[in-house]
Amino acid sequence: MILSFYKYQGTGNDFVLIDNRQQVFSKNDTKLVHFLCDRKFGIGADGLILLENDDVYDFKMVYYNSDGNESTMCGNGGRCMVAFANFLGVIKDETTFIAIDGKHYATIEGEEVHLQMQDVSTIEDHETHVFLNTGSPHHVTFSENISQLDIKREGAAIRYGAPYFEEGANVNFVKKLSDTEFRVRTYERGVEDETLSCGTGVTAVALAMHHLQETKANEVTLQVEGGHLQVSFERDAKTYTNIFLKGKATQVFKGEITC
Repeated sequence: MILSFYKYQGTGNDFVLIDNRQQVFSKNDTKLVHFLCDRKFGIGADGLILLENDDVYDFKMVYYNSDGNESTMCGNGGRCMVAFANFLGVIKDETTFIAIDGKHYATIEGEEVHLQMQDVSTIEDHETHVFLNTGSPHHVTFSENISQLDIKREGAAIRYGAPYFEEGANVNFVKKLSDTEFRVRTYERGVEDETLSCGTGVTAVALAMHHLQETKANEVTLQVEGGHLQVSFERDAKTYTNIFLKGKATQVFKGEITC
C-alpha cells in the first residue's frame, strides 16, 4: 500500500498526519503506526494523528503515540490537526472538533493555533509534586538543575513507579524563570523519552503554578526545548476554565510511503 501523509510540528513536537476521511488507514494496526513513527525505518514522529469525518463536529481527531497505541489527548497534536484541517479546506479560521477527551474549540490567528482545553477542577497536592489531568495525566515537579537532568532516566523512574506503574503518567520538570515564565522539560509516556514540547504538559504546568501561587497571572509563557508556548486561563471557584494553549503549528513536508 502507498500511503500519503503530511508531517507537522508544534514547537518541535512532531506528528505524522493522515487524511482518513475515506477510511484508507487501518486504525487497529499497531505495528503500522509504530513503523510510520520510527525515526530510523519510517517517517519519524512523536505520534500519528488521523483526521476523520464526524456527524456532529467539523472533524474527529484520532491520536496514537509513537509506540503504536491510541492514546489520550495531545495538545500540540490538536493544534497541528487544526492547521491541517485548515490546509485541507475542512475549516476556515475557527473550528469545533471532537477528540478522545471530548469536544475542543480552536481558532487560527496568523501562524498560531489557539486550542481550548478541557476544564480542570481537580489538582492533587503531594509532598514532592502535584498531579492533574489536562486531557492526559501529568506529574509536575520542580527542578532547579533542570538543564542537567537526565530526563529519560528520571522521567521513566517516576512514570513507571508508584502510584502510576504500567498505566503511567507524563512527567514534567519545572523551573521558575519569572512570575510569568517557566521552563519545562517533559518525559512523555508512549514515546518513553523526552519530547521537545508537550501541549497538555505545559497546560498542566501553567495551572499547577497558579494553583501553587507561583504566579498570579492568567497567562503564562512556557519555555520548552522546542521554543515557547503560552497558556491562558480563568479561575472560577475551584475550577480552571476557558483554558487555551497557544503557539505555532507548522507543516514541514508531505510525501508518500510504501507500507
